[in-house]
Amino acid sequence: MSLQNKIESLIPIKDSLNQNLIGIEKEGLRVSEDGSISQSKHPEYYGSALTNPSITTDFSEALIELVTKPIMGADKVIDELNKIHHYVHNNLPKNERFWPASMPCILRGKTNIPIANYGSSNLGMMKTVYRRGLANRYGSVMQAIAGIHFNYSFSAEFWKSYQQVMQSNINPIDFMNLHYMGLTRNFLRYGWLITYLFGASSSVCKSFMKDNYDHDLEEFDDSTLYLPYATSLRMGDIGYQNSQEDEKGVKANYNSLQHYIYSLRAAMKTSCDDFEKIGLKKDGEYLQLNTNILQIANEYYSSVRPKPILYGNNRPLRALKNQGIGYIEIRSLDINPLTNIGIDKQQIQFLEAFLLYCLLEESPPLSTSALYDIDKNASLIAHQGRQPGLNLYNNQDKISRDEWADKIFIGINKCSSLLSIEHQNAVKAISLRVHNPDLTPSAIMLNEMQNQEKGFFEYTNQFSHKNKEHYKNLVVDKNYFDELNELSQSSQKKQKQIEASDQINFDQFLEKYMAYDD
Repeated sequence: MSLQNKIESLIPIKDSLNQNLIGIEKEGLRVSEDGSISQSKHPEYYGSALTNPSITTDFSEALIELVTKPIMGADKVIDELNKIHHYVHNNLPKNERFWPASMPCILRGKTNIPIANYGSSNLGMMKTVYRRGLANRYGSVMQAIAGIHFNYSFSAEFWKSYQQVMQSNINPIDFMNLHYMGLTRNFLRYGWLITYLFGASSSVCKSFMKDNYDHDLEEFDDSTLYLPYATSLRMGDIGYQNSQEDEKGVKANYNSLQHYIYSLRAAMKTSCDDFEKIGLKKDGEYLQLNTNILQIANEYYSSVRPKPILYGNNRPLRALKNQGIGYIEIRSLDINPLTNIGIDKQQIQFLEAFLLYCLLEESPPLSTSALYDIDKNASLIAHQGRQPGLNLYNNQDKISRDEWADKIFIGINKCSSLLSIEHQNAVKAISLRVHNPDLTPSAIMLNEMQNQEKGFFEYTNQFSHKNKEHYKNLVVDKNYFDELNELSQSSQKKQKQIEASDQINFDQFLEKYMAYDD
């Protein structure tokens, strides 16, 4: 069935799309007065990073992650994320700020990036050892990069209606898995457009590249490196990509959920010579969870992931196999310093229309050559995405960036008609960036840096001060702050309960956890 026919068939039930759920996970570094990464522990006000569902940490003690609940509608998710930001700013240590960009502030070497600590429980220790493994495998500096993860699920009512439109008689969960995987393949194909439209990391502090001499970045000024047409250095060679895994023969297979699970599980079971050289333990302390190509499934970096709804300590791949896909996680979004919370309503509504397009558009299996094109396009857009006349690769043929973007936007526009007038307006407004790269965040930021004669740190730092002042002057939402205070206190109690309930040692826990139960 053609895209147009699907859209026409879905018009009678388009209201079910209003029930789709959005969740956002936004990372950000705590920085000290001098602009370097904070060396202090995760603030007690925020509760336990192990068990607080709203405020946790990522790689580092200083890398906070703010998490919204799954919510219907852009307005509500923006409101919640804004309130969590307010709470975080309100409870930051006096001499600290919240860094508003993906690329980190001033770095003083890898030893000054404190790895996140999750307490003495087996579960907490496993999370810390996993991060220690990332540091030993890829370096700590790379792990200081922050981003936004955009989680999206289509409503149960929509899936029921869509299955009827598609006249499919298969099991409903199998139908969802089939089409969610089709969405992920299309996101991989067309995801370069997201990086072009929303990339916001075209420059970086020289301190980030201090130990990396193998790069093609140019000097912006005495403190900053950049590429003149870059959109997202975070998504490029200096970011956290899977180049090492690819060299070792590991590539996630998105052609079905079964293929995806099998490919990641194989990497988790295959030993790696390079990681064996690191060793498993030193002086009785774990250096990594194991010496396999992937310690756990989450180590495989991708711009998009099919995710299960997790209950308790269930493992992601097992949950995917037994329960199916619960939502899609988009991982290619830079934090936009031009907004208070790194993302805005217009971007969210565009992403909804784009994901609907990825779902409804035909999505054939990905061949080896298609995967090559995807990787090549991702690199081209990250490093030189705004370059005039840039050509990309589609089915091994060259196509101009603008021509391909125009074709994709035709489909996105059609899909936005199933959502709302606001969604349609968001798509139209953002489409202007296709033929005018100066409207993209990456270009706006570089132009402002040049006009203000400021390097990356000085330019970005002004937003951290501005945001701190903004939230300081906001009236506290007492109900919401009380709710987060309660979460903080209950999370600390829960961590203590987990620590008290351990009945086996960490070696036994890890052996049991790593034994995949088919």
